[in-house]
Amino acid sequence: MSLIAFHRFLISAGIVFCAGFAAWEVRAFTRTSRPGSIVLAILFALLAVGLVLYLRRLNRILGYESDGSR
Repeated sequence: MSLIAFHRFLISAGIVFCAGFAAWEVRAFTRTSRPGSIVLAILFALLAVGLVLYLRRLNRILGYESDGSR
């Protein structure tokens, strides 16, 4: 496994974690109505979106061609 493939795997794991934690905090907010839960949910949802954008642009960031040949 190449280093870039492993990096993609770690980013994907981060996306799953952030999205899952955001969903967990939304559920906690619906049960307890604590404002901290919704703040964490929004923060982790934004982190998940940021990681998705990073993963989609990784080839361009690394300087590879945009046709996905690598």
